[in-house]
Amino acid sequence: MKNYFLLLLLVITAWGYSQQIEYINSTEHRAKNRPFSQATVVNNIIYLSGQIGTLPNGELIQGGIEAETKQIMMNIKSLLESMDSNLGQVFKCTCMLEDIKDWPKMSAVYATFFDKEKLPARSAFAGSGLALGAKLEIECMAVRTPN
Repeated sequence: MKNYFLLLLLVITAWGYSQQIEYINSTEHRAKNRPFSQATVVNNIIYLSGQIGTLPNGELIQGGIEAETKQIMMNIKSLLESMDSNLGQVFKCTCMLEDIKDWPKMSAVYATFFDKEKLPARSAFAGSGLALGAKLEIECMAVRTPN
């Protein structure tokens, strides 16, 4: 009987802590029929899909790694703000570069978007075949302030 109550308590506790996944997709994103969500949220942690340096019209910005990095960070900022968060709540980023030699230029622009005392953890690596021929893709995780 004691084991039954312990099992019941465990099930009730686990059920109380289970969380739903929230899928974030703007009307514009849905219209593009892409096979991924812009972001998902679990336990008030935002998981942003990788962002490339696209302009509002969907075209990749011209100007090289610095221009792409700036546009990506502006896109991330905008998306986070639409989800009750901001760049100050980002705690982890992953940067995928077409050419790892672009790391210093990318890093210099990227750093201007964060408080120098509260930089997110970050990984960077070289990859190939990024969408639209992009030189860079960045994904990140951030905290969303609970309502």
